[in-house]
Amino acid sequence: MMDVPMPLDGAERLAELIRLLMSHAPAAIAMFDLDMRYVMATPRWHTDFRLGDQSLIGRSHYEVFPDIPDHWKAMHQRCMMGASERNEEEPFARSDGRIDWIRGEIVPWRDSQGEIGGIIMFSEVITQSRRAEETIKRMAHSDPLTDLPNKQLFMDRLNQAVVHASAHERQLAVMFLDLDRFKLINDTLGHDIGDLLLMSIAERLAGCMTAQDTVARLGGDEFTIILGDVSSATEVANIADTILAALAKPIRVRDQELFISTSIGISMFPVDGSNSVHLLKNADAALYRAKERGNGYEFYVSEMNAAAPERLALENSLRRAMDRGELSLHYQPQMDLVTGRIVGAEALARWNHPDWGMVPPATFIPLAEETGLIIPITEWVLRTACQQSKAWQTAGWPAIRISVNLSGRSFKQRDLASMVDRVFRETGLLPQHLDLELTESSLMEDVEATTATLGRLNAMGIQLSIDDFGTGYSSLSYLKRFPLSTLKIDRSFIRDLANDQDDAAIVKAIIALAHSLCLRVVAEGVETEEQLNFLRNENCDEIQGYYFSRPLPADAFAQFLAKQAASQASTHTPVIPPSSARFA
Repeated sequence: MMDVPMPLDGAERLAELIRLLMSHAPAAIAMFDLDMRYVMATPRWHTDFRLGDQSLIGRSHYEVFPDIPDHWKAMHQRCMMGASERNEEEPFARSDGRIDWIRGEIVPWRDSQGEIGGIIMFSEVITQSRRAEETIKRMAHSDPLTDLPNKQLFMDRLNQAVVHASAHERQLAVMFLDLDRFKLINDTLGHDIGDLLLMSIAERLAGCMTAQDTVARLGGDEFTIILGDVSSATEVANIADTILAALAKPIRVRDQELFISTSIGISMFPVDGSNSVHLLKNADAALYRAKERGNGYEFYVSEMNAAAPERLALENSLRRAMDRGELSLHYQPQMDLVTGRIVGAEALARWNHPDWGMVPPATFIPLAEETGLIIPITEWVLRTACQQSKAWQTAGWPAIRISVNLSGRSFKQRDLASMVDRVFRETGLLPQHLDLELTESSLMEDVEATTATLGRLNAMGIQLSIDDFGTGYSSLSYLKRFPLSTLKIDRSFIRDLANDQDDAAIVKAIIALAHSLCLRVVAEGVETEEQLNFLRNENCDEIQGYYFSRPLPADAFAQFLAKQAASQASTHTPVIPPSSARFA
């Protein structure tokens, strides 16, 4: 901005304009001469760097901040030679011992003769955002109830353990534990007693392990253990006996003495699997046999996978499901928390097998991912959802956003953008009415490729969302690079929102972070009015869940649209209906 010489009579006006603009800029800004003496500093500079109202003009920057790192000083010197410099998220240690995270840019400025007169710094203190990111990262990798590693962290450690064992020709063991009769205790005595019992069990399991082992909670009453560098199956069996004995002792919860037992499935590396997925799968198969026989624990043997023919039959049926018209879509409404109107719908695949009936998505979606069938299924879902959305518009209903989930495998397709464009041309739906939902893990696998793909989709006018936000790990430094429109908060954080302070804190943090990045927030799995009120108070933008409606077939969804329109027309005020007005 200093590069263009101005007539002398305009210099004062230019200087005043610059001071006005810089004093209202969102970043902290300061100008320095060639000796790094302050020429100007905005009020934000004083505030962000806690300088109070002290005068800086004429003082050396290195006197004001004596602890500036040498590589920052080198950046200043390079800038004075004409180069622009930028730093992305660096720690800055203060003289009082506090650490702030800074990012910013340094550019040279020139006088009216075109000579470099000094530099301008644009800085932003992002400490609060970094802390919020670290909190989300920690919560995303640990079980909020027991503070044990969750499945994601467990699988990461198991992958590392397999690599280590393979490199050093060592054995390791994976244990899969499931508590016996826990559901009875939970249903009889209440979830609060059940939660306290799980916390006590987690402590006992950890007490049976060494520092090199890992105990994790996968969810519910399921726990997993990694035993590294074991010498033999006999050693693993002795540890299993120790665990069974520890859990057999009575556990006092409040004023009650409870007795619990567990079943354990065990797989060994390398004999029972060459990677983490196979080891956990085979430990799960051994667990099933242990529960079936009531033997306490079972080691995996290959005969336990006798269910493989059933899986093959399921795969073959899934391959024919689209041709036979067995797949359909259900649509779950997304409601605006301010207006109470339906603003979107998530399209969800359903499979109605002629012999087996409704096959749960949790059964056939992972199978489709594993076999590659997810790619043609995704294209079918996208085309069907777009056709239906266009049909609703043609029938006179207001245009709403239709959301389609993209699996990691589908997102990696080289021709993804071309396929989506082809669907638009075939169905006539405008791109702005489509929202593609992606998982955190699929976005973070290859950031450069992800950025390019998202850029192409965004250029088409499509809205882009992160699904199940908070269950994986996304660096905010990457998120700000992606052309996203929405974060969807995973239902696991909504479920116990009223009773779990950690979940409440995470939801608040996600909403605040999303809004700071100018992103819309949708909360999934809203089932109670208490959850609704919490989300409304925290300025969540939209919600979906059973509080309003379960996923509906297309014709039932049209009836839901009609009912909402009639309700709003009769009251002349778009109001979110109470639970008694839910559409069943």
